[in-house]
Amino acid sequence: MCGICGIVSTNRDVAPSRARLEAMRDSMTHRGPDAAGLYIEAGVGLGHRRLSIVDVEHGQQPMFSDNRRFVVVYNGEMFNHPSLKPQLEASGVHYRTRSDTETLLHLFERYGEKAVDHMRGMFAFAVWDTVERKLVLGRDRFGVKPLYYLHQSDGSLLFASEIKGLLAATDSSPKLNLSALPDFLANHATSGEETLVAGVRRLAPGHTMVWQDGSISTRRYWDLQYGAQVATSQPNPADEAAFVTEFTNRFTEAVRIRLMSDVPLGMFLSGGIDSAAITAVMAGLVTDPIRTFSVAFSEREANELAYARMVASAFRTDHREVVVSPQQFFAALPRLIWHEDEPMAHPSSVALYFVSKLASQHVKVVLTGEGSDEMLAGYNRYRVTNFNARFGALYERLLPRLARRAIVRTIAGLPRTSRIAQRVSRTFLTRGTDLDSLYFDNFAVFARLDQRALLTKKIQAHIGDVDPYVAFHAALDRVRDRPLVSQLLYADVNTYLHELLMKQDQMSMAASIESRVPFLDHPLAEWIANLPQSMKLRGTTTKWILRAAMKHRLPAAIIDRPKMGFPVPIGAWLRGAWRPLLDEYLLGDRALDRGLFEPNAVKALIAEHLAGYNHSERLWALLTFEIWARITLDGNSPWTLELPTMRAAA
Repeated sequence: MCGICGIVSTNRDVAPSRARLEAMRDSMTHRGPDAAGLYIEAGVGLGHRRLSIVDVEHGQQPMFSDNRRFVVVYNGEMFNHPSLKPQLEASGVHYRTRSDTETLLHLFERYGEKAVDHMRGMFAFAVWDTVERKLVLGRDRFGVKPLYYLHQSDGSLLFASEIKGLLAATDSSPKLNLSALPDFLANHATSGEETLVAGVRRLAPGHTMVWQDGSISTRRYWDLQYGAQVATSQPNPADEAAFVTEFTNRFTEAVRIRLMSDVPLGMFLSGGIDSAAITAVMAGLVTDPIRTFSVAFSEREANELAYARMVASAFRTDHREVVVSPQQFFAALPRLIWHEDEPMAHPSSVALYFVSKLASQHVKVVLTGEGSDEMLAGYNRYRVTNFNARFGALYERLLPRLARRAIVRTIAGLPRTSRIAQRVSRTFLTRGTDLDSLYFDNFAVFARLDQRALLTKKIQAHIGDVDPYVAFHAALDRVRDRPLVSQLLYADVNTYLHELLMKQDQMSMAASIESRVPFLDHPLAEWIANLPQSMKLRGTTTKWILRAAMKHRLPAAIIDRPKMGFPVPIGAWLRGAWRPLLDEYLLGDRALDRGLFEPNAVKALIAEHLAGYNHSERLWALLTFEIWARITLDGNSPWTLELPTMRAAA
């Protein structure tokens, strides 16, 4: 795991400033504290920070091909490197190191931009061709490793593993990308290629980009294909057993190849079935006790350590835990938002940082369960939407419109804090049968109508009628003929999953450790995508095939647990001692002076939350947005912002 950056320019007579490149590179020192390197020539500069995982003594970057035509900076791991290396050597290739970076160079010499087709892993890279004066950027299939870029008006291109790396090279102050605001407000984070920083974009997962003579072009080299004929019926017992056996074998292989490391390796253990399943498989592949790490909060409703301990005990792991106090949580928050470079989508990111920090004292690499929900239909919203679509259509056919309207009025008359009203509001009884209503608006942070109330008239006039779900709609357009659950999974893989992977990358990198995600092994994912739907979602049971595969390997309490998510008591904290944060960061002069959000709408959210309605997601989004704005847009130090948050709790 590393940090990469660079500048390419159409000016072939002048080299990029060393100081500028060093500023970009060293803003990401946390990504690679072990070593640093630069390559600077006329019109091009590449920078690299290294966290040494494979071939620790060698593998320094930037790295050159044997004939010095190609120069690479590379972040990530190629898990099929151990099998590719002997194949390349047998064909006459001479290796100088044991590093997978060198394998990338040899692949590039043979296949050029299509080298990515031969890579199995997580990666972001830049290869400079000194002959054709061409830069090629590439990103792994799911976007496990980040890569941002800024294409300037003079044709020059800046790229970096983190947005802060780009901002370190620009002279002007960053500006808010207003057109991305609706996307952020609806979906926790921006879902497509745009970011909240004007001009800064991300290279999409599964894409390469070529820069030459000031122009850029992108190419999608991979997409997760869900077959149009995916069966929605349940397979017969013999086929079902065969599917479970093959899943077990493929999943075991995905875990096995991710144990490649020359440094200590461990496992993040949450107590859910995903991390427990990886731990169970790891236990059969290693000889020494697995080092496992867990995190929780002291509040009972946010502490699931008992389940993590159950798994640790079952597999006799070398287990460690950290319990985070609200004081520690809020003290770290501004600094972690600085690490994420955008508002923090999920409070669980903070917990992830603390368990990463704990792990970094003992290992350099961890495996995590990220991606299982998007592969195996683990989220409750898939089940709810499938139910709503099925019975909502029947409901509309059988009940006259006047009767349906009367039911809507009755439900609207219930108190908002009523649990019945909150549950029914998620169903077809109060919503249209289109996917925007049943899925996107239903599970948005701020749905479309909510945003009309939240955003000021001036901002609404400025951004116009922006579709907050445009990235989701673009994904759905490619799979309209697939079964509904396949459509939802595909849309989330191409949008929502991105933010989860960025959280995983940025919080682990903040502690200078590498995280690996076996569920996103692309051969495994391609096979899962075309399984019968009932092997993923069966009635109310999610991740059916994973539960079946682990039935005799994990404790029943783990197998039978419903999907929980990682609990963070942010709602209770903001009703209690940490309420003053809302006054400062949502209703303070600096927040209101931005002119983005209607003060009365924000006050109503806070009042309803204090009265018992759960607005924790919405308040969290607005809180972390303002902290992010003060750091990124206003230039405040995240370390000075820690003090007001600490005083707020006093």
